Amino acid sequence: MKKLFLIIGAPGSGKTTDAELIASKHENITHYSTGDMLRAEIASGSQRGKEINSFVSKGLIVPIEIVIETIVTAIKNASTDIVVIDGYPRSIEQMTELDKYLKNESEVELVSVIEVEVSQDTAFKRVLGRAADAEVVRADDNEEVFLNRMKLYIEPLAEIKAFYTKQDVLKVISGEGTIEEIVDEMDNFIQSRV
Repeated sequence: MKKLFLIIGAPGSGKTTDAELIASKHENITHYSTGDMLRAEIASGSQRGKEINSFVSKGLIVPIEIVIETIVTAIKNASTDIVVIDGYPRSIEQMTELDKYLKNESEVELVSVIEVEVSQDTAFKRVLGRAADAEVVRADDNEEVFLNRMKLYIEPLAEIKAFYTKQDVLKVISGEGTIEEIVDEMDNFIQSRV
């Protein structure tokens, strides 16, 4: 039985870094970033990559069929029993489609959805700081795209949180502290649930 943890958070909340650090500490955890999976497909130059890029380059959400297929394949191919995916779900549709999939899936259990909560101000400074520090600037690291991504993140958030709270799987962690503090809290929580 694969144990699935989803990590959600605003752009710049640090969710990918947190998940990478936790996975690097434990041989029994596989980490996938939805964003990284989609960016890898774009970088491959495939037809699907071009299709994904037509959405990502504008800060729009990639169609559900493409994302679900990518995620399901990743979970099933993971070499470990604990899988952490960050950046998913980002919409009500993504949430309900994954829920439908999990209801019919005996090999995967959703253990928890962890929200890394940060203020828009903190997220904004981190994303634009990342763009300033990076040798390779991501196309989505600019103010206009950030604000669009933030809006897309916030719009469905209350409904997503209510859905997972009702299932008793939502855990909210403050993303305002140091990376070490956030990673320790998240790691301790994950270890307590496996």
